[in-house]
Amino acid sequence: MNFSSKDMGNKILAAIVGVFLIGVGVAFNNCAGLGNDPVGIVYDGMRNAAGLSVEQLGMASNAVNIFLVLLLCVIGRRYISIGTIIYFLPYGFFVSIGERIYRMLLHTETMAVRIGFSVLGCLLLYLGVAIFIVVDIGVDPFTGIVLVICDKVKREYRFVKVAFDISMIILGTALGGTLGVVTVATALTGGPVIQFFKSRIQWLFQVEKTERG
Repeated sequence: MNFSSKDMGNKILAAIVGVFLIGVGVAFNNCAGLGNDPVGIVYDGMRNAAGLSVEQLGMASNAVNIFLVLLLCVIGRRYISIGTIIYFLPYGFFVSIGERIYRMLLHTETMAVRIGFSVLGCLLLYLGVAIFIVVDIGVDPFTGIVLVICDKVKREYRFVKVAFDISMIILGTALGGTLGVVTVATALTGGPVIQFFKSRIQWLFQVEKTERG
């Protein structure tokens, strides 16, 4: 999807919406307690290691992202862009909003309800990631680290990404993050579903651009 420079405001707005959906999706998965995606499990592990409550997951995620951005400033400054800043600045706040939404909507914490919120959480996460990819204004801090590793080891992104995700799951679990069925589900379904959402979003933007033209 190609935007002209005058559309930068729209790209930034769309990126913020994407980050909001990601944050809410991560919050839903964490609150449901059926496991986290490879990034979410690190946030949850850091939260647990720091002795923070479930409601303070946003604070833990902020700390992790700030650390990664600072690390990128040292080892991979070229991967820091406006998209990186847009991603990490509101992320923790959006996760906290997601937790509040979960508590507001949750009337009875049965297994069926928890599964429903986990499915919804994964879909919101995938949709948010797809939007962030489509607007193409930079990468999130975790992706930035993966790209730096690719540069260092001279291996393709897909191989490094798999190894990185496995490492994050191990690290997050060791810190006390919630490992569960959602962890496996995101590993198996994340790529295909994100690709589906990405193609649909690109098509919608293309239709809108054609109508305007």
